[in-house]
Amino acid sequence: MFALSTKHGLAAVGLSVALATSAAAHHGWSWAEADQIELRGTIEKISWGGPHPTLDVATADDGLWRVELGNPRQTERSGFVEGVAKPGDQVVALGNRSQDRNEKRMKAVRISIGDKRYDIYPDRIRTN
Repeated sequence: MFALSTKHGLAAVGLSVALATSAAAHHGWSWAEADQIELRGTIEKISWGGPHPTLDVATADDGLWRVELGNPRQTERSGFVEGVAKPGDQVVALGNRSQDRNEKRMKAVRISIGDKRYDIYPDRIRTN
C-alpha cells in the first residue's frame, strides 16, 4: 500500500512541476524581444480560447504569423471582443516578436482593425 501511495504522490509532484514549468514558460515577456515591430496582414483565424486569445495573420511577405493577445479579461478590457474582427479583415499588430527567429510569433500590445485601435497593453506601447 505504501508503494502505491508513494508512486501516486510522486506522479502528482511530477505533474505539478510540469504544469508550473509550463505556466512559467508561457507567461511573461522573457521569450519576446524588447523592441517592438508592426505586423500587417489579413486575419486567417481568430481563437478566443485560453490561456490567451490569438490571431493567425497572413502577411504579404513573411507568411503566417501567430499573434498572441492578452489574457481574456485584458483583451476584453481593450474592447477587442468577439464580433469586432473576422477572418479576412486587415489587421495591424504592434508588439514584441519571439526571440526565436524561426518562430513567427508575437505578443501584441495593440491591434488595429480599420480605424479602430485596441490597446491591449497600453503601458507597454512604445509608439503612437
